[in-house]
Amino acid sequence: MTDLITRTTELAMSVTLAYVEPGDTVVDATCGGGQDTVALARAVGPEGQVLAFDIQRKALILTEARLHAHGIDNVHFVDRSFAEMSSHVPGGSAAAVVFNLGYLPGGDHSITTTAETTIEGLEVALRTIQRGGIVTVVMYDGHDAGKLEKARVLDWAQALDSRKFHVAYVSMLNQQNDPPEILWITKKK
Repeated sequence: MTDLITRTTELAMSVTLAYVEPGDTVVDATCGGGQDTVALARAVGPEGQVLAFDIQRKALILTEARLHAHGIDNVHFVDRSFAEMSSHVPGGSAAAVVFNLGYLPGGDHSITTTAETTIEGLEVALRTIQRGGIVTVVMYDGHDAGKLEKARVLDWAQALDSRKFHVAYVSMLNQQNDPPEILWITKKK
């Protein structure tokens, strides 16, 4: 058994996958190195689809290579910002949207998600998910842009209408070195 509480990204994905069924449409808003994309593609199966967004060509190439190594071909790549999600995914159609904020590991650390575009993307994601769907956000605040982004995202999430959304936030309280934190938002049925 995996100790999910020590593996933040795996914990985030395990909860997300509870909302995903074969045949669903899901969005990896920040495909990065492709780990989330692979997990989502496996969950929706060959009859489902994953839309993988990233603004960095390097991330799309890494993800494509990882998918190829796993024999996965149900992913559509979008070389655009997640804030443009509504141009590629009809409103109310996705079972899940996943965000992994910050910068691409091993990439240019000056290219990061920002509070403004992330909140814009989250607004779009809430319109993109179906009733009963989930938005998952893994946040990293070990860099200055990440600290501001997390604070703004949490303020935004706390203000969401409780009649329409459930919001949960997980922080690894006693861990050192700025461990990732998780935000989940579900749209009420």
